[in-house]
Amino acid sequence: MTDHSIKGKTVLIAGGTKNLGGLVARDLANHGARAIAVHYNSASAKADADATVAAIRKAGAEAVALQGDLTTAGAMEKLFADAVAAIGRPDIAINTVGKVLKKPILQISEAEYDEMSAVNAKAAFFFLKEAGKSVNDNGKIVTLVTSLLGAYTPFYASYAGTKAPVEHFTRAASKEFGERGISVTAIGPGPMDTPFFYPAEGADAVAYHKTAAALSQSSKTGLTDIADIVPWIRLLVSDGWWMTGQTILVNGGYTTK
Repeated sequence: MTDHSIKGKTVLIAGGTKNLGGLVARDLANHGARAIAVHYNSASAKADADATVAAIRKAGAEAVALQGDLTTAGAMEKLFADAVAAIGRPDIAINTVGKVLKKPILQISEAEYDEMSAVNAKAAFFFLKEAGKSVNDNGKIVTLVTSLLGAYTPFYASYAGTKAPVEHFTRAASKEFGERGISVTAIGPGPMDTPFFYPAEGADAVAYHKTAAALSQSSKTGLTDIADIVPWIRLLVSDGWWMTGQTILVNGGYTTK
């Protein structure tokens, strides 16, 4: 019988040093992962990377932080190669990388569109490609998308629109990797109470988002708490492996399909 527990497993997390990614790294270390490689994008996140590595090691796991801009295929290939060299082939690969832009279509420049596409779609595609080459048989792959994939709303065309392809990337990868026992899923949180959320939203929009979910009144902020997403990721990379090829919206009733 295949062991789908986290104990003794190796993990790679893109965007894994702060906010949701950092919390997932700490959580998997606390649940027995053997070694975790966490990625961060720029030098400005070095302090967060160091703190996350220290927390992982304190929990008893090996840890390494790897820096890189993952918007090219070569950079993604290097990330996986460096992770394999540092901790071995991953059993679990999680991609939390993303960028938000809230702007009317008529105001979005070509440069802005290209950046959104590179961060949200291209990076996700090549993450799945490299994960498919590197992840061990019976491994788990999870990508973070957005609950706006279930919304009918203006202003997020370049955000939700560049996350939308990841749904099909996920379906295709789950079919292609399934014969090796690898599950591939995507999780779409609702608006999360992190520093990434507030700069993109005006005061009125923040107020709306804090009341939009069915369970908003039961949340301390009204928004999705990253701590409420972590158990879902933990489930999907362990005993929940039988779920594959799916995009799961975890948002307290903010949107649904």
